[in-house]
Amino acid sequence: MTIFSKFHLLVLAGVFAVVPSLCAQTPAHLKIFPLSEVHRGLKGTAFTVFEGVEPESMEVEILGVLKDNLGPGQDMILARLHGAKAEFTGVVAGMSGSPVYIDGRLLGALSYRIGQFSKEPIAGITPIEQMFEVRDAGALPGAGSKAPITANGPQLQPMETPLVFTGFTQEAVDRFGDRFRALGMVPVAGLGGLDPEAKQPEPLVPGSAVSAVLVRGDIAMTGTCTVTYVDATQLLACGHPITQYGAVSIPMTKANVVATLPSPLNAFKIVNATETVGAFTQDRASAIYGRFGLAAHMIPVTVEIAGAGPAIRARTIHFEVLDNRQLTPNAMLVSVYQSLQGTNNSASEISYRLTGEMRVSTAKGEALPPLQLDAEMAQNDFNPAAINAALYVGERFDKVYQNSVEQPVIMGLRLHVEAVPTRRTAVIETARLSAPEARPGDTVEVETTLRPYQSASRLVRLQVRIPAGTAPGPVRLMVSDGATLDRLLLPAASAQHPLALADTIAQINRSHANDRLYLTMLEHAPQAVLTGGTLSAVPLSMANVLEPLKEGQEMRLTGESAVESSSIEVPEAITGSKVLTLIVR
Repeated sequence: MTIFSKFHLLVLAGVFAVVPSLCAQTPAHLKIFPLSEVHRGLKGTAFTVFEGVEPESMEVEILGVLKDNLGPGQDMILARLHGAKAEFTGVVAGMSGSPVYIDGRLLGALSYRIGQFSKEPIAGITPIEQMFEVRDAGALPGAGSKAPITANGPQLQPMETPLVFTGFTQEAVDRFGDRFRALGMVPVAGLGGLDPEAKQPEPLVPGSAVSAVLVRGDIAMTGTCTVTYVDATQLLACGHPITQYGAVSIPMTKANVVATLPSPLNAFKIVNATETVGAFTQDRASAIYGRFGLAAHMIPVTVEIAGAGPAIRARTIHFEVLDNRQLTPNAMLVSVYQSLQGTNNSASEISYRLTGEMRVSTAKGEALPPLQLDAEMAQNDFNPAAINAALYVGERFDKVYQNSVEQPVIMGLRLHVEAVPTRRTAVIETARLSAPEARPGDTVEVETTLRPYQSASRLVRLQVRIPAGTAPGPVRLMVSDGATLDRLLLPAASAQHPLALADTIAQINRSHANDRLYLTMLEHAPQAVLTGGTLSAVPLSMANVLEPLKEGQEMRLTGESAVESSSIEVPEAITGSKVLTLIVR
């Protein structure tokens, strides 16, 4: 007997006698148990998958209705679960969305639990009428994320959504897991997977497991809950939000429950997500909503890792990340980190030479110049090299992706990484002039001492030509890293005047590399730092004209002009700066 036919025996037995075909329910066939008729003592049946793909039944005893528990006009039904499996496992992460029927009529979805160590499987039920609001309301306005879950005493909280990290190390999950726990998900490493090529012929029915895919490819992240309602074109699941972001676009897949792990602290389902069947398009307070046949937009990412020697094996990692303003930054950050850290190449004393680009277009489809990635990343006193590399990529990705003026469309991210089994950092130790005095038109050499990590110091020489017409007197010369020069030449972020998307990319691309040593002349003339660039040696009359921009935080006006004179590439990430004084005769 097949799984599907076994499940339909329940229909013949009268549990779902009002529904002639569970795989093609429509509102005309489905009967609802109204909230107004709910009272203590009612008996019902809930369905969820404990193992495999077949929903199994649990007895439900209604304890009462909690008025306005989920918000104004948003009631919750409190119930106790009965049955050998339910009483053994308790309320399980991944069970949310399990449909509850009374007399063959759909009451709602199991969705909430009480505390962490409850001795009884007591659960909250989201009424189906509230879930249908998500199905029927269309494009509702966006919503903020739900309040973070805390553990200060017993409380009614959403059943967690198990978020399975496939291809990720436990260390990566531990390091970044809190970012997802704050959204009500339970991060677990390796206890499940994603195989989009796997065929699962059984249809999605009320009680089936269904997965939302955050990352797919050589690494994967999937969150799973349970189907509450399904018809030929759409379904409702979870009975609570995952993020409550509102409109979303997340791949929707079938799922196979390998096992249900009982635990008083953290009971959850071990799940393999399988074939994609559509996309989730709404994530609301009462349910997540998916449509069959839709394709979600994903951001393709390629990470090429090349070794500088035979000890480091070259490899290429391909994956796709969902496109969602709340989830994507965290998913991108941990995925890039795992791509670098989760290999045999990784070690504490390692450096990464990063190059690459992010392709971006506007919401109207207009291609923008690519965002360039170029840096030397190594371990420091705070983080290993892989964390610093992931933070570097993540910071630049966020500046574009979270733009408050325009919504970008990220077309792809490509990252080339050269791994070197040494710690390639250096500090600027000393700097001195070849001569204490010079005349306009002369060329002066600056000799800088760099001290690489656990290596002997070495000298680096840069030259600067004193411009004709330089007034006699002292002139300051600065030898520095790229970050110090950026602070002089790039405008600071302003919440009052945020940058447009194209300007954001242009500003990032103008930033200075961290593996170059820069020599800059600090001239005695005002400098105006604007969104579109830096104006050096601004005449006093122009400075007065630009004064209103300064008051509106659209410009930074300083008393010295930083004029880049020369730079040289070095094989380390440089930090530090030195300022020298030259006398011009």
